[in-house]
Amino acid sequence: MTDLNAIFAPGMFVRHPDYPDWGVGQVQSNIGGKITVNFREQGKVVIDGTRIALMPVFDP
Repeated sequence: MTDLNAIFAPGMFVRHPDYPDWGVGQVQSNIGGKITVNFREQGKVVIDGTRIALMPVFDP
């Protein structure tokens, strides 16, 4: 899953596949497989990109 999450750069929008109620999140950083995302309904979350494949959002 690391290769899939490697495309995410700061400013991009994503959804967490297991927590759709968190809403759309904006990527803050993507360093060494750790992706920091600020979700509308959850706040800032650090995600292990080797375990979770985030879903890109193209029209937030």
